Amino acid sequence: MNSDQIQSLFKQFHNSRVLIVGDVMVDSYIIGKVDRVSPEAPVPVVDVTGFENRLGGAGNVALNIKSLGATPILCSVIGTDKEGIDLINIMKDQGLSFKALVQSDKRKTTTKTRVLGNKHQLLRIDHEITSDIDVVDSYLLEQQFKEELENIDVVIFEDYNKGVLHANNIEVLVNLCREKGIPTIVDPKKSNFLAYKNVTLFKPNLKEIKEGLKIDYDLDTRELVEKAIVDLKKKLNNVMTLVTLSERGVVIEEHGDFTHIPAHFRNIADVSGAGDSVVSVAALCLAAKLKPAVIAEISNLAGGLVCEKTGVVPVDYKLLLEETKRVFQS
Repeated sequence: MNSDQIQSLFKQFHNSRVLIVGDVMVDSYIIGKVDRVSPEAPVPVVDVTGFENRLGGAGNVALNIKSLGATPILCSVIGTDKEGIDLINIMKDQGLSFKALVQSDKRKTTTKTRVLGNKHQLLRIDHEITSDIDVVDSYLLEQQFKEELENIDVVIFEDYNKGVLHANNIEVLVNLCREKGIPTIVDPKKSNFLAYKNVTLFKPNLKEIKEGLKIDYDLDTRELVEKAIVDLKKKLNNVMTLVTLSERGVVIEEHGDFTHIPAHFRNIADVSGAGDSVVSVAALCLAAKLKPAVIAEISNLAGGLVCEKTGVVPVDYKLLLEETKRVFQS
């Protein structure tokens, strides 16, 4: 691609509407200083200096999509609790639509509270229910999904094993997309790994593909990775597979053709959130009907750029645009 084609592609992102279905959560932080140990127990005393709430899970994917200029729509099930109100308020502050959220009095809004002392995490407290949503909540989720699907370019399944997505509704939601010819991309986790049949693009990392296929040896060669992808495709019948390989880059497969993209040299600060950036960029490239190798290259760049930042941050549109121009014209 030349510079004009890349510029045109990134402008095309602005016209894309992305439906993100899965587990949305609040990442909550209690921030403070530690300079003494409690006399009550051998634990540090945190002198609190601040609080911070951020969108996590599928919410961070929505922030990435928004950062890239596209329109994200989150479809999920949350609680009617205080944490659910907090989540909706964060979405309002971020300019995100919350109309496709289902609020259920049978669920807790997943919230992960991290206690930080002197910039180090001391403790994490999880407030959640991880059992599958029930028949009623599944029906309400499907209705919201179906309503939003009328004006969507690509669907991301963002699965964190928190119960919003399960084997039965995954099949229903994927089939709704297939009926309308809307491409689907999956960021899987272990529990539902083999439930995502007939999707367009399946995006596990190396650990997830090993766990999902119950592989008990290291996928430390190109040949072993490709064999695992072939085995996976026999089970899922997906069109494309994109596997992130950490410092070894990424590999993408379609119709038995494999393209390996090496990692670019980076000053790695924090790998948190890199997968969310990869799936977001891959989804927009999929909607733009790009070739697999191009999807893999731009997604790989996005993941690398995010790793240079501390904390979970969305990919920067301008940085990704310039980096894409640099790589494709070198």
